[in-house]
Amino acid sequence: MHRLLKSLAVVCTIATAPSLAQAQTTLRAVMQSDLKILDPIWTGATITQHHGYLIYDTLFALDANGDVQPQMVEKYDESADKLTYVFTLRDGLLWHDGAAVTAEDCIASIKRWSARDPLGQKLAGFIETMTADSDRTFTIKLRSQTGHLLSGLAKPAANVPFMMPKRIAETDPTKQITEYVGSGPFVFKSDEWKPGNKTVYVKFDKYKPRAEPPSGLAGGKIPYLDRVEWLAVTDKMSALNALLQGEIDYVEGVPHDYIQLLQDSPGIVLFLRKKLSNQIVLRPNHLHKPFDNPKARQALWYALNQKDFLDAVVGNPNYYAVCKSYFICGTALASPVGMEDLLTSDAAKARALLKESGYDGAPIVLMQATDTLMVNAPPVAKALLEKAGFNVDMQAMDWQTQVARRQRKVPPDAGGWSLSLSSFDSAEIMDPMVTAMMNASCDKGLAGWPCDSGIEKLRDDFARATTLPEKQKIVEAIQIREREIVTHVPLGQWYSAGAYRKNVDGLVDGLALGFWNIKKKN
Repeated sequence: MHRLLKSLAVVCTIATAPSLAQAQTTLRAVMQSDLKILDPIWTGATITQHHGYLIYDTLFALDANGDVQPQMVEKYDESADKLTYVFTLRDGLLWHDGAAVTAEDCIASIKRWSARDPLGQKLAGFIETMTADSDRTFTIKLRSQTGHLLSGLAKPAANVPFMMPKRIAETDPTKQITEYVGSGPFVFKSDEWKPGNKTVYVKFDKYKPRAEPPSGLAGGKIPYLDRVEWLAVTDKMSALNALLQGEIDYVEGVPHDYIQLLQDSPGIVLFLRKKLSNQIVLRPNHLHKPFDNPKARQALWYALNQKDFLDAVVGNPNYYAVCKSYFICGTALASPVGMEDLLTSDAAKARALLKESGYDGAPIVLMQATDTLMVNAPPVAKALLEKAGFNVDMQAMDWQTQVARRQRKVPPDAGGWSLSLSSFDSAEIMDPMVTAMMNASCDKGLAGWPCDSGIEKLRDDFARATTLPEKQKIVEAIQIREREIVTHVPLGQWYSAGAYRKNVDGLVDGLALGFWNIKKKN
């Protein structure tokens, strides 16, 4: 509490900002980080995904039970051989510029998404043709059956297959879009966007919600709020103070040290996102030394351990779990196979592997995002890796800078990187097809660019598997292969917390965060 009170002066800066709209129903939120990258297909960063859910919509969506439901789609027909799907869009869907949403827009959007997303890339291999039959109807014909077409189009997290106008969706997938026109419940105010300060969205008064009640990411997405303002406050204590004083309404990513304080505070609702367990992940860059050598990557398995990271990031064991599995413990695909003897902080074993790799002691660049809940994870990695013989150059930067920098393929000493630490929520790591970090298709993969035909073969097998036992067997084979290839290292799972004021109502807790259905009493 003492630390909170000390930062009251900073709160006043937020409270007295002259540009805050007073006449409208405005919800002010401090999100997990500032927003600087606006293309949710170009990057899978969660903050960009949140931005995407405000302004874009999806063809299908997962409800609160995890079942696939039509969203922009009114109906679809599936042939008896499960090779042909005909989709009809809901009538009256409009882009924010007033143009009608068409089938050609959706086909172009699916193509761009499938060029970037690991699940989309696998689905593209199954798709023979996509054709527009009319303005509202299009057909997808498959080369062979897959049970992942509808669930792929309903993918809830990075990268979400958001629909965009054709002229925007035809942007080179490797380049960021420059126009932000969606058909979702809110409109992005590019003229009010000030990176490092504020991001603004306003209600799309021509949005056509579904008639069903909201459920997860499905159902009616009614924009009750006139404005949503994201305020860039990097100091978490300042954000919490602002929430306690009623100057903001919502905080995403409450530090676990302050959960009890908020639980005891009148006027505040604190919620644990139990449907959204998170996993800390270390990503080596496979392009450059020393991690272009598998022995150096395998050394990571032995240098690190999960508990040190979880203690540093979360602290309270009530909100974390050691989990030696690539998939969230407690789910059907979780398994310790292949990982039983790893993540033990066996420095001697790690040193031996590093010596076998021919590591010459050159500094490895470890990026540290200073404005997220992960801020304490890189120092833990640095300490453990140095015990194992790595020479670690830890470089501090804000999260959006890290997101942009990790796309750079240049060597670490020329502005590139060696290791990146981040956290993925459960929606992003549900299975081997969804998990972007597991995509080992070289340049088509996520930053870090692992290359391994063995993992890709197993992911193909998973795409064709139809029963849970089949899928579990494939996942175990992937984990055994992963201990050799090391696309990434899972460093334990944790629950995130958010908080809002009691005059805010209607927050829908799902696999991702949306601002529809929320009402606020002024």
